[in-house]
Amino acid sequence: MYWGDRMKSLFLSLILPFFLSLFLSMSALAVDGKSVSYKSGDETVSGILYTPAGHGPFPALIVIHEWWGLNDWVEQRAGKLADEGYVALAVDLYRGKVADNPDLAHELMRGVPADRAIRDLRAAYDFLASQPGVKKDRIGSIGWCMGGGYSLDAALAEPHLAATVINYGHLATDPAELKKINAPILGLFGGQDRGITPDDVKKFQQAMEQVGKKIEVKIYPDAGHAFENPNNKAGYRPEDAADAWQRTVDFLGATLKK
Repeated sequence: MYWGDRMKSLFLSLILPFFLSLFLSMSALAVDGKSVSYKSGDETVSGILYTPAGHGPFPALIVIHEWWGLNDWVEQRAGKLADEGYVALAVDLYRGKVADNPDLAHELMRGVPADRAIRDLRAAYDFLASQPGVKKDRIGSIGWCMGGGYSLDAALAEPHLAATVINYGHLATDPAELKKINAPILGLFGGQDRGITPDDVKKFQQAMEQVGKKIEVKIYPDAGHAFENPNNKAGYRPEDAADAWQRTVDFLGATLKK
């Protein structure tokens, strides 16, 4: 047999199956988002829906953006959550607007009526619950920064929500309000955050526990606000971000995949 024939035979018998297996495994994880529209009150709103490969039904998540808006980083988070086996709906509370500087982000955040945002989140829940590929009793929420606070608001507004992840978002301590929550909560916060301080987090945790709610909290001592986002050049902490992501994956697996 010529050398060329021997190499061809080796490729077909050993190397080709390896690359085929790698391609198939990568394809199984590759999740493309698609734009979807649904009703929120009298309005039609839009979001981006990511669906896992394979056969459902799957648990699902409402994915809520930071004060920047529905940008690439939040879309990537939603795609990663779909890779983990969740139908992920990245909502757009800004109606298509995205900020590229803090002044505009602050303006957009302040321009969102609170009642409209809650209505949008409930509409997102209803949209996911209407999908044939979604487990209707396994829908949760997750958000970062502004979206972290709205993730808590979603749990307050929707009693059927099955899990909530708050990444350095605003909190609540009113027992009458917290009693409305049925979802177990994971809270991830920075110890150097000057807006949502460790004291604020501890008061929230204590108030939740006093009304008998399930809550798990992690405060990263050396991290500030938005430490999970690599676009936060000054404050990104990759090791803490990786730990926060793993805790998120573990928490969601225990609550939405059980």
